[in-house]
Amino acid sequence: MAPGEVARKAPLALLRKLEWRVRMAADSFLGGEYRSAFRGRGREFDQVVKYEFGDDVRDVDWNVSARLGELYRKKFIEERELTVVILLEDTPALQFGSGQRTKREALLELAGLFALTAAGNRDRVGFWHATPAGHHVRQPVRGRVNIVRTAATLLGQPIPKLEDGAEASLEWKLFFHAFPKHSIVLWLGDFPPRPVGAGWAALRKRYEILGVRVDDPWDIQLPALGILPVVDPESGEVLAFDTGTRESQQKHAQWVAEREAAWLEWFPSPLQRLTAGTEGDLLDSLITFFRRRMQGARK
Repeated sequence: MAPGEVARKAPLALLRKLEWRVRMAADSFLGGEYRSAFRGRGREFDQVVKYEFGDDVRDVDWNVSARLGELYRKKFIEERELTVVILLEDTPALQFGSGQRTKREALLELAGLFALTAAGNRDRVGFWHATPAGHHVRQPVRGRVNIVRTAATLLGQPIPKLEDGAEASLEWKLFFHAFPKHSIVLWLGDFPPRPVGAGWAALRKRYEILGVRVDDPWDIQLPALGILPVVDPESGEVLAFDTGTRESQQKHAQWVAEREAAWLEWFPSPLQRLTAGTEGDLLDSLITFFRRRMQGARK
């Protein structure tokens, strides 16, 4: 089998495994919790019904009421369809992994779970894949077959080259033109310590943006294992790194604190952010996040 064919089939094989898990979860609770966590915008007219005490007077249909001689009101149903945009900020830092999978692999799996859950709820799904070299856009589509194809395209995107740089190209003006207003934007990335950009307020006003981050165990606690050969994913250099020194531990702790502070500045509400681990069950993390949003929406 040619290497290119293997690369094309690998995302589809992963999606088939993920789809089986999503379907099993949806049969019990995942589907309902997703629908409660993400509500459609706007209302759609359903029918005219008799007005009852406590109904909103603004919904009274005066033409029908005059014709029938008693008050009737318009009944609406919520427009459930959502547009979900998966924004993957794909940087060399995501290629780090101390265990069975890298942060990039875990984020791509989460992207697949999001897409398949949205497909099961008849929503539209598109993506924006941002790398240091540029971006790849797929317009939102509806229907299971089209969404699976879209997700497979995202999962099959090549790993960014180290020589292209450390930061992804996020061109928000182009993003505004690519996706409709009020879309749910799932921003997946490493989110290093950095200030909130000037266009962030406008972006949040136009979209509902949720931050999705995956932490490796070493992101949280640097193990004191002595001198280790490590590869800097941003420069490509092989370095001798002593994890056991007080200086190394202090610098890592400072980086963790700065990264967490920046993460909370970008997404201050726990309903806006999802943090998962490379070693954990990502579907469980997703379900917990949906439950948190569902409970927050009830308050």
